Amino acid sequence: MTQHADNALSPSALSPSALAADTLLLLPEKLLMAGEVSSDKGVLVVDGRFAEIDQAAALVSRHPTLEAIPLPGKLLMPGFIDTHHHLTQSLGKSLVFGEPSEIFKRVWVPLEGSLDERALYLSAKLAALEALRGGFTTAVDAGTRATVALDGIATAAHQTGLRCVLGAICNDRGQESEAAAILHRAERHLARWEHDPLITPSLAISIPEAASDTMLHDVAQLCRESGRIFQTHVNEHLQAVERSLVSRGERPLEHLDAVGALGPQTLIAHATLVTPYELNRLKDTDTAVAFNPVASSWKGNAVAPALQMAALGIRFGLGTDGTRSDAFRLMDAAETSQRLTGGIAHGDSSCGGGWLWLDSATHRAADAVGLGSLTGDIAPGLAADFLLVDLEVPELTPSWDLPWELVRYGNRDQIEAVFTQGRLRLWKGWPIDWDTRAMLREIDEIADGAVARAPIQRIHPVASEHRSRFGPR
Repeated sequence: MTQHADNALSPSALSPSALAADTLLLLPEKLLMAGEVSSDKGVLVVDGRFAEIDQAAALVSRHPTLEAIPLPGKLLMPGFIDTHHHLTQSLGKSLVFGEPSEIFKRVWVPLEGSLDERALYLSAKLAALEALRGGFTTAVDAGTRATVALDGIATAAHQTGLRCVLGAICNDRGQESEAAAILHRAERHLARWEHDPLITPSLAISIPEAASDTMLHDVAQLCRESGRIFQTHVNEHLQAVERSLVSRGERPLEHLDAVGALGPQTLIAHATLVTPYELNRLKDTDTAVAFNPVASSWKGNAVAPALQMAALGIRFGLGTDGTRSDAFRLMDAAETSQRLTGGIAHGDSSCGGGWLWLDSATHRAADAVGLGSLTGDIAPGLAADFLLVDLEVPELTPSWDLPWELVRYGNRDQIEAVFTQGRLRLWKGWPIDWDTRAMLREIDEIADGAVARAPIQRIHPVASEHRSRFGPR
């Protein structure tokens, strides 16, 4: 085995300290690259990027002065990418269980509006930690409605090591006189984070009806010109579709198309209620979609036709919508959603064959959010954002189809290590360089106040009350 080369570290010596160097020569048992699994490969990480990938023996031979790190029983794979998140909603994440749709009006907007600078920072840091624990090395934040600056989100991303696409909301409905100032702030946001190693700027409008037609067009154009993504929520809930039809005679996706806001720079979240015509417009304009299957099952009106999107060549990636930061369960939910909404009725026993959902959580997701030249795969020149996953578990023994097994059997407790930008961020689920327990204690202390200040309206009772009212008699 190449893992027993003369300059190889003993497998029993593997520890966080052994993985802390700026240059790492890693020899995993399995490597997931471009969606394919291979053996006997080595990976060289230098200054935060993948420098070389080759046969393990050849790589070790070329670098005799480096101490090779054998990783028997481990899979080295790209970190997952959450294409749609709300990092400042984590303080109230279980307040929305059982709630009817459009919870943003009753819960999220009030909660985010109650956050001061400290609460916003802690909320984002908690969400970032959860994302990393779930295998996500990148999260796309869709923009917060908090009134304080976005610096706390960026600080949380830097401290945890989560790569973040940071959306700045540009809504102007009801304040059209401020349009010039809003666009100026948008330009400053794009410029401020242009060269940051972990933060990629983005512009967002919450939903099309929250902005004037001019703002929708201008923000999408700013993103087109700057090479950044424009984000908005589209065709998620029946109420929003009907409001748009009543107010302007167009569905929300048609509205975006009419003002010239669709295109390869645009990432629309959800797209669960889409017509055949709208699917064709997504294809023709090369607009990308954040497919959020868990959000659909928890609080949506429908499930996006992801298999049809894939067949049409519509770019999409998987997103959590802030529901549950567990990449393995997200892939399972994606496959299950397509099986239940179409596969069973059509006799489609494959529903993507597993590989589609793994790809849509990694390199396809990176392409959908404009980061395909930066992350999402194991390839020379890309940022070294990756996971070490334990393969020596009962669920994967014996193994016949590892990509599909990761979708159906993978668990986040198998993630031994999480790296972003070549740095070890989590070891066996916990950060190695900051006090997580202290943060959790502080969050417990401030969460009650943040929720109490917010004019939240909940419809569904908590479990104990629900049981007493509706449980067995």
